[in-house]
Amino acid sequence: MKLRSSPPSPFGRKVKIAAAMLGLKDRIDIEEANTADPDDSLRGQNPLGKIPALILDNGDVIYDSAVILEYLDFMAGGGKLFPSGEARFTVLRDQALADGIMDAALLRVYEKRFKQPNYRDPAWDAYQGAKVERGLAYFEQNTPVAPSSSADVTAATLTLACALGYLDMRFGDAWRQSHPNLVAWLAAFEAVVPAYAETRQPAAPVPDDAAVDLK
Repeated sequence: MKLRSSPPSPFGRKVKIAAAMLGLKDRIDIEEANTADPDDSLRGQNPLGKIPALILDNGDVIYDSAVILEYLDFMAGGGKLFPSGEARFTVLRDQALADGIMDAALLRVYEKRFKQPNYRDPAWDAYQGAKVERGLAYFEQNTPVAPSSSADVTAATLTLACALGYLDMRFGDAWRQSHPNLVAWLAAFEAVVPAYAETRQPAAPVPDDAAVDLK
């Protein structure tokens, strides 16, 4: 299989970590994609031109990151990242919230990268920032149980870790000052998921190319 992604993408990162955790890393080749390049084959693989996209051995393509995680879990036998029964819906909900934090953070990055300073909208930036803050406040008040092994990680907690990592990379450690529960939780997560450190990107508050972060 082939994963079209880019190193800074938090959505691509969650797929890479999931593949490593599920023992599927060696079955997937990583191929960088340029979402801003109209000649990149990505737009033929995913009509939305977004990453990540997983190209299967038979040529079929799966996107976006949440669906790819479902597929990888299926390939690994099921029930690893997504529990069965009613608990599954809590995981799906919290994954969607963590994905939403990344979406809003990305829009803040794009506002600065794609617009000249005189065209930027502070109200829009504040609107997206408020989404991030509300999402963080929810997880600070409803912090997941610290994992004691990688077997305790779900699609939701994996996505939350990638969301926090993206904030670290693009916005520095400001979120850490007022979310001690999440800081402690992320440290516990990193201790049991080696792939988290392996996929970390250097801090880059001013991205070289914001397009490579796309979902």
